[in-house]
Amino acid sequence: MHPSKKIVGTVSKELLGKSILLGVTGSISLYRSLDLARALMRRGGDVKVIMSQEAVKLISPEMFKWATGNNVISQLTGDLEHVELAEENDGFLIAPATANTVVKLAEGVADSPLVSTALNFMGSGKPVCIVPAMHLPMYQSPQVKRALGMLREMSVKVIEPEIVNDLAHYPDVELITWSFIVQLLRGEDLKGAKMVITAGPTREYMDPVRYISNPSSGTMGVSIANEAYFRGADVYLVHGPLSSRVKSFVQNSVSVETTAEMRDAVVSLVERGYRIVIMAAAPADFRFKQTREKKIDSHSEVPKVELEKTPKISQELKGKAFLVGFSAETADNDEELIEKAKAKKEKHGFDIIIANNVARKDIGFASEYNEVIIVGNNFIKKINKDSKSIVARNILDVVKEELKNRDLI
Repeated sequence: MHPSKKIVGTVSKELLGKSILLGVTGSISLYRSLDLARALMRRGGDVKVIMSQEAVKLISPEMFKWATGNNVISQLTGDLEHVELAEENDGFLIAPATANTVVKLAEGVADSPLVSTALNFMGSGKPVCIVPAMHLPMYQSPQVKRALGMLREMSVKVIEPEIVNDLAHYPDVELITWSFIVQLLRGEDLKGAKMVITAGPTREYMDPVRYISNPSSGTMGVSIANEAYFRGADVYLVHGPLSSRVKSFVQNSVSVETTAEMRDAVVSLVERGYRIVIMAAAPADFRFKQTREKKIDSHSEVPKVELEKTPKISQELKGKAFLVGFSAETADNDEELIEKAKAKKEKHGFDIIIANNVARKDIGFASEYNEVIIVGNNFIKKINKDSKSIVARNILDVVKEELKNRDLI
């Protein structure tokens, strides 16, 4: 075994058994595809690389052989590599994709090994994703815009570049990896769903610097939002203060601080037609009855405070949306956790409730992992401990089936 293959599956096993072809074309950003190849491998994929002749001029194919442990294709021979690669691999990711490659692929100009291979993938009905990377005016040219539109109509997934300083940059490697995995494993199976997803904690201030909150990082809610977005849903993320390590890739979001602000934002979006609400945030349950406009002097007497309950967002939404609630509980076992979740589901009118046991230190708040039990009207499903991105995928699988059963998608 090539030493580079020792990293396969070290982050997750979601791509185990999947063979991925990575296409690399002649953009100066192609060096980032070395990291992309390794990211896919760490999630279990076997990655092979095909390079354009212009890419070969910029970086040695040996670099990609080192990265993946597989030989690199840059020319076609009598072995019909363009046919064989399409037959042997599960999906094709072209990153970066130059303007030349984008336009030729749209028009079917099979004058290179890479485009010829892509046409075989498309003709076989296998997933093809492209990541355009070029100078911004070129990306905005009518020819490239037309070609990208044509490719989308042909079911090619276009992962949009990051626009910075007149350049259409290669996006975050994590974004590309997640988006491609979703296309490979799920596709856009949530297209047409309009979702509000909440994430993170809220803060209830006593004075300008002191507040009540909780250890939520927002990772679970943001993971659900990212997954739903990549699966084609129209997602609006409403979030409290997030941990600096949490990355949101959704295009529409609003930041709030207090529970009342979160309630107002969610209610407003439901009134605008977002009728699926996944409440993964951990809003504060209590707030100070009185707040101070100036910082309380720490040398003064300890202030006496009185608390009151914050508004329950779910109460405002009963009968107006499909509600998925979250229940962070302390429990001695799964049976106790399920009973607490059922009681909360009934009390707050959730269509589905998702419970996790915060008595465990290896999951939940401030952890990269979670384990949950999903309680619906007629089912109970446990999702075993895994990374929050994979737990998010499994949660949305369950939600999708419920939405289909109710003709909501």
